[in-house]
Amino acid sequence: MTRTLTAKFRVILTVWLSVVHIRPPILVMSHFFAYLSRMKHIQRWGLMRNTTPENIQEHSMQVATIAHGLAVIRSRCFGGSVNADRVALLALYHDASEVITGDLPTPIKTFSPEIKTAYKDIEGIAAKRLLSMLPQELQADYESIFCPCDEDAELWRLVKAADKLCAYFKCIEERMMGNQSFEKAEQAIREQLDASPEPEVAYFLEHCVPSFSLTLDELN
Repeated sequence: MTRTLTAKFRVILTVWLSVVHIRPPILVMSHFFAYLSRMKHIQRWGLMRNTTPENIQEHSMQVATIAHGLAVIRSRCFGGSVNADRVALLALYHDASEVITGDLPTPIKTFSPEIKTAYKDIEGIAAKRLLSMLPQELQADYESIFCPCDEDAELWRLVKAADKLCAYFKCIEERMMGNQSFEKAEQAIREQLDASPEPEVAYFLEHCVPSFSLTLDELN
């Protein structure tokens, strides 16, 4: 009798362990990186005739390299103390929310103060939506990227300057390909860059920008 009860107990215990304690973990799927991979499908300059299309993924990469360079220039040449790696990281994600909102052309963004404010709100909502796609245990590491804080204000100014410079490079590239559609944009952006109070922008304009008008043979 005792032997029979022991055998039954073992069967019950084995079933209980298999059902309760050795149940496979429930997979929680994160869409964050899959969403970011779709940045390559979001085209910039939607109101302009483009000789060479540009998507926000390649644009973000270029802005990150330029922003990093501006940060290094500020630290090495103008007595600044800027975390260049952090600047590059912020720049890399600066347009990530557009994978949800799409790229709204600048003339529309700035058409009126109301539209500008509304679009800022939409960008903020989209950024928080992206952040929520991360697993809970990773969100704290990305929160300051998608929800800008005051301590990064100086870094974001460098990202904005780099963004403006990259728009200028695009205008130069299109002009060199014979596309006149970007001429006025090029003039307007250059005026904005010349008026920039950031010394590293003036340095970059003087030392680095002229090379963007050269052919590959001339660069070599």
